Amino acid sequence: MGIFQKLSTVIKSNINDLISRAENPEKMLNQIILDMRDQLAKAKREVAAAIADERKLKSQAEAEVKQARDWQHRAMLAVKENRDDLAKQALIRQQEHTERAQVLQQTWETHAAETEKLKGSLRQLNDKIEEAKRKRNLLVAKQKRAQAQRRIHETMSGLSDTSAFETFNRMAEKIEDEERRTLAQAEVTEAIQGDSLESQFLKLEAHTGGADVEDRLMALKAEMGLIAPPKPAEQAKQLGTGNSQAHDADVEDVPEKEAASIPEAQLLSEFDKLEKQK
Repeated sequence: MGIFQKLSTVIKSNINDLISRAENPEKMLNQIILDMRDQLAKAKREVAAAIADERKLKSQAEAEVKQARDWQHRAMLAVKENRDDLAKQALIRQQEHTERAQVLQQTWETHAAETEKLKGSLRQLNDKIEEAKRKRNLLVAKQKRAQAQRRIHETMSGLSDTSAFETFNRMAEKIEDEERRTLAQAEVTEAIQGDSLESQFLKLEAHTGGADVEDRLMALKAEMGLIAPPKPAEQAKQLGTGNSQAHDADVEDVPEKEAASIPEAQLLSEFDKLEKQK
């Protein structure tokens, strides 16, 4: 299993563990990024070790190539000195170093290619972490907006419940019904009791009010010159005694139905007739 495959497995395991615990999404994202950065640090150490091994292989391959050249020079020196036996031994050593150099070269090339892939994967992992950091604020904002929308929906759902309003309306109806019952009972009580002292005074006040209207009517006619103004003595007597005979001597009797209160619409109609007769 490769380095980054191991890291991916660890990161997925940590993320699944956080999701299963259903923690705060913002804290979860921060923790996931921290875990990614920890894994990135481990990956950097692994890649650094791979690069060190690749450089060691390259150095070993170069050392074997150098040894092969050196033994070739020794073989050439032995041939010049007519030492064929030493030349053969030098050529054998030169062949051994050449073969090891070839093996190390192939191993180094393969390892170097893998190291480059690791470097690319490391850069991709770093870019993804940086992208995750940039997206974190956006995801947190979306999560908060979703929570706000859920709270609004819950509030609106609560407002759509009409039970509270129905209860309020029932209570209002009950109070108004109780008020109507109380007024009806008071009306029944008053009817049973008959003419009380208070009702008698009310009638007296109504009668006095009628006399006041008669006085004002007489004053208006006197102002218009239709009748002679009452003498001061008679006026004082009328005011002192409240006797209505003084008015009866100058004006005709007003029928009882005319002295009663007339509806405003009917009164206006009568005045319109008078205006037309003029």
